[in-house]
Amino acid sequence: MAINLSGRSFLKLLDFSSEEIRYLLDVSKEFKKLKLTNTPHKYLEGKNIALLFEKTSTRTRCSFEVAGYDLGMGVTFLDPGSSQMGKKESIADTARVLGRLYDGIEYRGFSQELVEEMAEKAGVPVWNGLTDDFHPTQMLADLLTIEENFGYLKGLNFTFMGDARNNVANSLMVACAKMGLNFTCCGPKELFPKEELVKECEKIAKENGCTVRCTDNVEEGTKNAHVIYTDIWVSMGEPDEIWESRTKLLSPYQVNKKVMNNAHKDAIFLHCLPSFHNLDTTIGKEVHEKFGFKEMEVTDEVFESKQSKVFDEAENRMHTIKAVMYATLK
Repeated sequence: MAINLSGRSFLKLLDFSSEEIRYLLDVSKEFKKLKLTNTPHKYLEGKNIALLFEKTSTRTRCSFEVAGYDLGMGVTFLDPGSSQMGKKESIADTARVLGRLYDGIEYRGFSQELVEEMAEKAGVPVWNGLTDDFHPTQMLADLLTIEENFGYLKGLNFTFMGDARNNVANSLMVACAKMGLNFTCCGPKELFPKEELVKECEKIAKENGCTVRCTDNVEEGTKNAHVIYTDIWVSMGEPDEIWESRTKLLSPYQVNKKVMNNAHKDAIFLHCLPSFHNLDTTIGKEVHEKFGFKEMEVTDEVFESKQSKVFDEAENRMHTIKAVMYATLK
């Protein structure tokens, strides 16, 4: 049966079947070919989209903007400083207004419940650019990057290192279960994902012939992994005072050469970015001065190695976001 996603919102991968995710990846590949051959593809000319950002961003904002322009659409960026969003007007009311003016709305912020409400109220497709619970557009870019390197997805071993409660780890667990990758979260037990989501993903994984597991043992968790993935140790919105306790808790789960050597011989390294792999950032310098870390979630040696595919992954945000917007607006 042909896949038709027209008019649908893109809020979390749990809402989509494996076949629908496969369709979005295939469309992403076609758009990447068009982009790299400079072939015009203004398939959505005449449409307009609004980008709502309560949380700042580099890759998400730029990917949505460039993808929108490439597809021929008008793009309006709104943050709390340039609109009444969340101050004089609720996000839900903002969504209802924008739904009358625009053909699609992207939201990047804190609450998953809020983006779900927006989708219910707006009357047009709403795309989740990131919430505290899920980051679905990042997942498509990750899956595309993995497939580009291995030629397939099903049966690969995927390990996430670090804080497995965060939006990226949650979404990766769902993505792997949906697409047949064996998912392992490797980190301290107190930072394992919520049991309810783990059980849901275990059920999905069983249907797709793969596994979901959690371990605090680095050697066991990274053994024969085809993909090693990590994220920053303290996420946006978390208080500064947790840096000391979090860095101490997660330092044994740093991705370094020893970890990569324990993985599969063809293993790749992925990171959703930004990354604290050196002292070239303000936060990186502050953490070094306070706690002595020159590198945090990943060493510079791994980040700059041939195994690292983080910039391919970052580029793929644009191609996959373009696929999502096209599929839901065409």
